[in-house]
Amino acid sequence: MRVAEDWETRMTHKPRLSLARIIEMNIGFFGLQFSFGLQQANMGPIYGFLGADEATMPLLWLAGPMTGLIIQPIVGAMSDRTNTRLGRRTPYFLIGAVICSLALFAMPYSSALWMAASLLWILDAGNNITMEPYRAYVADRLAPDQRSTGFLTQSAFTGLAQTLSYLAPSLLTAFIARDLLDENGIPHIVRIAFVIGSILSISTILWSVLRVRELPLDAAEQAELADKPLTARATLAEIRDAIAEMPRPMRQLAGAMLCQWYAMFAYWQYITFAVGRSLYGTSDPTSALFREATLTAQQAGAFYNFIAFLGALALIPIVRRFGARPTHAACLAASGAAMLLIPGVTTPAALFVLMIGIGIGWAGMMGNTYVMLADCIPPERNGIYMGIFNLFIVIPMLIQTLTMPLIYHPLLGGDPRHVLMLGGILMLAGAMATLLVDAGHRKPREQGLVTG
Repeated sequence: MRVAEDWETRMTHKPRLSLARIIEMNIGFFGLQFSFGLQQANMGPIYGFLGADEATMPLLWLAGPMTGLIIQPIVGAMSDRTNTRLGRRTPYFLIGAVICSLALFAMPYSSALWMAASLLWILDAGNNITMEPYRAYVADRLAPDQRSTGFLTQSAFTGLAQTLSYLAPSLLTAFIARDLLDENGIPHIVRIAFVIGSILSISTILWSVLRVRELPLDAAEQAELADKPLTARATLAEIRDAIAEMPRPMRQLAGAMLCQWYAMFAYWQYITFAVGRSLYGTSDPTSALFREATLTAQQAGAFYNFIAFLGALALIPIVRRFGARPTHAACLAASGAAMLLIPGVTTPAALFVLMIGIGIGWAGMMGNTYVMLADCIPPERNGIYMGIFNLFIVIPMLIQTLTMPLIYHPLLGGDPRHVLMLGGILMLAGAMATLLVDAGHRKPREQGLVTG
């Protein structure tokens, strides 16, 4: 108990950062999320170009949930126990960014499904090595009353980065013909977009770690780390103990996370195919109409991510006033309503209107849940609980990956539009589950939701 109190005292006295510095420390998240955006917008079409079957296609997305399931809790626990000249979290940022950059560069040169799927495993491994130490770095570096600003700034960068990553192929059509394909049927505009992502992945991480360095550990923190050796046995034991001692609000978030992440993963996999049927009347990935559907879905994705960028900024005062829990429930409800309505659209304009709801939900998913999490976990375990919390994301993804091939034809009629409708129902269920999460007994100022 005394150790936890000492950590809380030290967290309270962290030096406050200006908004400009908080933005700088999150620029690396821009590069990380640009990479994720390229995956979300392009892996489904790339698999389609290479001949994937719609029903079993989710199995080709196993890389994300599996690498997250294995890597993030371990890396989170390791980063809690790391002490280097560069800092606790920074070594993981740099290693992950290098892996991610190399995989992004190679991805559009895939000549077969197995090659693209293998590179996605490597890419997601790099992303996952970076992700949770980065979130722990924000929690470490900021005083409690600035955490909501820090995490919602991350959410804003997620929206901005994914706006640009979704839009990149469409913007490149101003210079390169959209029907210019390589020998594998992959458009050149996609290849160039991945090269841009490769450059951003490493350069933005370097900017953040050089401009806003981690705080050096004081004598008490170094003594505590000395008592927690960085060994495999100690790391696994720490993960086991942390799961057993998980705070009640964090456990309660599992239900909402299951619903929202199952829905969102299914959305990313099938939105292009749904748009192909709804707006272009095609299910043939080799057709010119499907390439048009791909660009339309990417443009719509860019728009919802731009809404998420603006929404994350707007959510900062809303969360301070009303709290993260009811705000997040409203965000998920907006997203669920939009998913239910997308299959009925007949014009691109109607699709873009519905993207407002998707963007509001995405802003909440990338910011509000981490505000709720950071409030309930002990600061000395930021890294490990951020890593364990990622299980609440990747396990729903894994469940979706394994169940969708089983239900795609029998229950959903082999129609990707029905997948989106299922996602809408789950988003609404996630909103209801969010309202059941224990809001805690501390006042907003004590929760870090009010700035001084």
